Amino acid sequence: MMGAGLMRGGRRWLKNWTGVAGRFRGTFRLAPGAAVALTCIGCAGTTSHPVTEAVPALGRPAGVFAHGEGFGQVRPARIFNGGDPTGLVSHISWKSWGGARASGTGMSDYVGPSQSVATGTEEPVTVVAFNPGTCHGKFMYRALEWYFPQHGQRFDPHRYEDICAGTYVPAP
Repeated sequence: MMGAGLMRGGRRWLKNWTGVAGRFRGTFRLAPGAAVALTCIGCAGTTSHPVTEAVPALGRPAGVFAHGEGFGQVRPARIFNGGDPTGLVSHISWKSWGGARASGTGMSDYVGPSQSVATGTEEPVTVVAFNPGTCHGKFMYRALEWYFPQHGQRFDPHRYEDICAGTYVPAP
């Protein structure tokens, strides 16, 4: 709690409001209603998550992605799921972060139908992190997908990497 309001002589007082060493620990005399404003500073826009976890991380290194990169970070510039080159997205520029979906663009290897990974080409890709929630006690995006719109691909919330459990959905 940020402070403890005390009533003295019909007026509201705030005493020892932080308890943090080096911060004021005296007594303020406040106008009626001011203590409410002080105790609510930082309340706007909060969720049921602790304030320290208000910004989701990108999953966690787990399961088949345990040796990947970018997981557990906020707005990573590079994501690698630990597989072949098609599992790498680099030079990511995030357009949004913190809402129901985070989206950005980057570069990844595109491998077309009947093409081998060795003949893939590096092309622009759209990245979407979604399904924010708690995983192992931490607030994070729990799902990730990337796709190549220039090849007719689009976001499909039913095909993704579960970056909480470390699995593919649906399973291959």
